Amino acid sequence: MTGFRDLLGQIKGQIKEVSTEEADSLLSKGWRMVDVREADEYEQGAIPGALFVPRGNLELQIEGKISDKSTPLVVYCAGGVRSALAAHSLQTIGYQNVVSMIGGFNRWKDEGRNWSTPRMLSAEQRNRYQRHLLLPEVGEKGQQQLLDSKVLLLGAGGLGSPAALYLAAAGVGTLGIIDMDVVDASNLQRQILHNMDRIGDRKVDSAKKTLTLLNPDVNVVTYDVRLGANNVLDIISGYDVIIDGTDNFPTRYLVNDASLIKQIPVVHGSIFRFEGQATVFNPYIGPCYRCFVPEPPPADLAPSCAEAGVLGVLPGIIGSIQAMEAIKILLQLGDPLVGRILSYDALEESFRTFKIRRDPNCPACSLDPSEIVIAEYDNLCMPHPKVAPALV
Repeated sequence: MTGFRDLLGQIKGQIKEVSTEEADSLLSKGWRMVDVREADEYEQGAIPGALFVPRGNLELQIEGKISDKSTPLVVYCAGGVRSALAAHSLQTIGYQNVVSMIGGFNRWKDEGRNWSTPRMLSAEQRNRYQRHLLLPEVGEKGQQQLLDSKVLLLGAGGLGSPAALYLAAAGVGTLGIIDMDVVDASNLQRQILHNMDRIGDRKVDSAKKTLTLLNPDVNVVTYDVRLGANNVLDIISGYDVIIDGTDNFPTRYLVNDASLIKQIPVVHGSIFRFEGQATVFNPYIGPCYRCFVPEPPPADLAPSCAEAGVLGVLPGIIGSIQAMEAIKILLQLGDPLVGRILSYDALEESFRTFKIRRDPNCPACSLDPSEIVIAEYDNLCMPHPKVAPALV
């Protein structure tokens, strides 16, 4: 009967082992480190840059984290036993260049080599974001990236409400919200951040209450001010993404020019009756808003939702798409809607995509950021006298 020591000896005869010195040299040459210890061990210290995959989950998770099986890997555990077993398993499932580090992390640390205490999600956070952690494209690293991210929402209205709710639920660490309006009963048909008890409250205050109750990880920064040429650059500074939930051309042009100067992507959304659109304006990579709408249409052709109406579910759909696009940008996932307009028709229940290109003669993004002048555009496409520029 073969005992464990015999089995381990057989396995070590089928894999390659390297010393800590050799492993350190391989690391400097671009080899990937894989830490197969348990979570409580990893939390106490690890080799910087090592991919953490507990031994018990290795075969289930490794292909999702390292899909290229030609990637050279150095596997380590605490002392070199589990890493030998792990290296053998990796070879068995097709990884072509795998070595186990003799002596493991304990020897690495005792020799005074570089190590650090990794940042870890708390037990509560691991439970909250469990479905994210199961996605190889997100995982713990991606969730930490979301927690470190900052998104500014222009408006706590129809588009801002669903976008804010989903971004908060996803764990985006800082959400800025700018809105200078109060909650009205007529808002509740679509602005799901608010409720009957909040009628008359400042919208930013209502939004903050809702979002912090949903996720205490999120820091909600409120701006109960009018967005204008005198404050737009200061307000948007430091944010990673802007969610545009405005419904008037002066603000859109203002935000467009400021985002070009600060080089912050803008996730644009717009709604009208039963139709909606979404796109991403990524400064100097794709077209900007002025490439898309060089000049505002006459006021009679651009009525607001207050004049033309909107089905309440519609901003929920478009705002959710805006949240998705923001997360894709933050995590560098997939193909954001840069240079593409996603158009939605609720009556047909159909989506269509249209390409838009940068205008080489655009009055904004054809200029160097230092040449762009921030100005008020209230004279453009003035709304109906009874309807003030507003957030949907």
